[in-house]
Order: sequence, then structure tokens, then C-alpha cells
Amino acid sequence: MRNGPSLVASARRSLGARLRFAAALLLGAAIYLVCLKVAEVDPAKLLAGLPRLASWAGRAWPPDFSEIDTLLLHAAQTVAMGTVGTSFAAVLAIPVCILAARNITPTIWAYYPARWLLNTLRGIDSFVFALIFVAAVGLGPFAGVLGVALHMAGSIAKLWSESIEAVEPGPLEAVTMSGASRLKVIRYALIPDVLPSLSSIMLYMWEFSVRASTVLGIVGAGGIGQELKNSVDLLQFDRLFTILLIVLAMVTLIDTTSAWLRRRLV
Repeated sequence: MRNGPSLVASARRSLGARLRFAAALLLGAAIYLVCLKVAEVDPAKLLAGLPRLASWAGRAWPPDFSEIDTLLLHAAQTVAMGTVGTSFAAVLAIPVCILAARNITPTIWAYYPARWLLNTLRGIDSFVFALIFVAAVGLGPFAGVLGVALHMAGSIAKLWSESIEAVEPGPLEAVTMSGASRLKVIRYALIPDVLPSLSSIMLYMWEFSVRASTVLGIVGAGGIGQELKNSVDLLQFDRLFTILLIVLAMVTLIDTTSAWLRRRLV
């Protein structure tokens, strides 16, 4: 008989959990419907635009390789923007990731401001930063480098700080108990342990930066994105197709190189 009340209570808890799940599901569906409305999703417009897309695709063949030298130069500029921007971002990320890692930050009062700074940098896209720097330093790839550097500094520092927080505390505590300074603890106990992980993250961010740099030219920050925008504005779809082929080849090569280097670090 004692099991009766417990079974009733268990059934009530199960019913309550199901009702909460159903309510959450209905709320999620309502929010999604509102998002569809706000985003002005209209399948009829897509269906109406498909013939236009098909016409453009037909006009894109064969691709126009008459300006291949200029396009390859701008593609190299895009790779340079992503590479230099990522290197600048890494330099900026080094001190911030130390402050943002709870297990090695000098003081907890520095931890939260560092985290807020990282969230700010990550929250503003490199596209937006590039737009701001175009107004500040003028048109050209330098604005793109600065945009990539600031945005990626937040992403790199966050991932680095999380890798640092995930290390085993034993070696750090052992070196600390020996009387070593904080710098020596970081140099001799922390860096050897986390360096492969930090390097892998750096390579992944470089790969991501190059992909992101392909569109920065749309705001005047140089690279292949500027040629992409010009081709779309002038309806030169055969030239646009050539640019897309170059971007695809460039991104594939970067991804393959990055993946190979990351495997070497494991």
C-alpha cells in the first residue's frame, strides 16, 4: 500500500514534465513563426526568382578568364589579409587570454572585464570592423586586415583561454609549490602542455579568416570581394563564375593545408 502514493507522485511528475515539454515546444514554434514573419520569408518570391537565377546561370557559361591575372592577384591579396589579420589577432589575444583564463589570471577582478572584452570583439563581425576601418584609414586591404584582427582576436583569445582552463592542475600546482614565479609557471608548466592545442586553434582561425576575407572587399576593404561585387553590379556573370571558381579553389587549398598541419600537431 505504501507504493500507492509514490506511484501517484511519480505519475504527476511525469505528467508535469510532459506538459512543460509541450509548453516549451509550443513557445518555440510560436517564436519561430514570428521570426519567419519578421524575416519576411516568402517562398512565392523565391519561385518567381528561380527563372531569373536560371538565366544568370546560363549566362555564366563559359567562364571569362580574360582577367585571370588581376583576379589571382586579388585572391592572393585576400589570403594575405586573412593571414596577416590572424597573426595580429594572435598577438592581441596572448595577454587577454591569460587574463580570461580563470586558473591563471592574476586577479579575479581582471577575469570578468577580459571576458566582456572578448564577447564584445566576437560580437562585432569582421565585416563591420572593416567597414569602420575603411572610413578611418581609407579603402584597401589594410582596413580588411584590421577588421579581421579585431574580430579574430576575441575568438582566438576565448578558445585559447578555454584550452588553458581545461589543463590538468597538477603540473601547475607542483611548479607553483616549488616557489616559481607566475611567469615561470606559465612558461615551464603551462605552455608545453597547451601549445599543440593553441596552435591547432590558431590554424583553424587562420582558415576561417581567409574565408571571411573573401567578402570584405564588398565594403571597400580590398581582396577578391571587390571584384565579386563589381561583377554582380555589372551583371558580368561569366566573370563572376570565374571568381567563384578561384574562391572555391583558394578555400579548398587553405582548408586542406590547415587540416594537414593540424594533424601534424596531434
